Amino acid sequence: MKKLALIALLGLTVLALAACGAGQASEAVTEAATEVPELPVDLDLTQLSGTVVYSQVYDMMNEPDSYMGQRIRMDGSFSYYKDEDTQQEYFAAIIADATACCAQGIEFVWKGEHAYPEDYPPLDTDITVTGTFDTYYEGNYMYVQLVDADVAWNE
Repeated sequence: MKKLALIALLGLTVLALAACGAGQASEAVTEAATEVPELPVDLDLTQLSGTVVYSQVYDMMNEPDSYMGQRIRMDGSFSYYKDEDTQQEYFAAIIADATACCAQGIEFVWKGEHAYPEDYPPLDTDITVTGTFDTYYEGNYMYVQLVDADVAWNE
């Protein structure tokens, strides 16, 4: 139920961005607040068109076993949610389709020690995340995430 609230919150964020015209693709990250090492990746979503990347992320959500352990790089809009009951924090990169009407979010776990909000970008900032695809369960529900992730953004 709490994850459904997160998904709804992330969806509202995307709708707000689309309403403001901010749903269009932005320039590639050139000067990052944090350096993302140029490590090889198995799947680079930053090189795909809006329609293709949205379809690829949809497939990742529906066929997660096909992506387990792969190193993924993606661009998205930074989003945050805190479950007030458990105090668990969730961080995600939201990817909209080409028309910015639909969105998928992939949660990430930034490697190292980082505190929110001090070490993170402002909400809705364009970020690049590179991490290892993994799944986990909360209750009866399975979720996908990028673990051991590097995160970069423009300041």
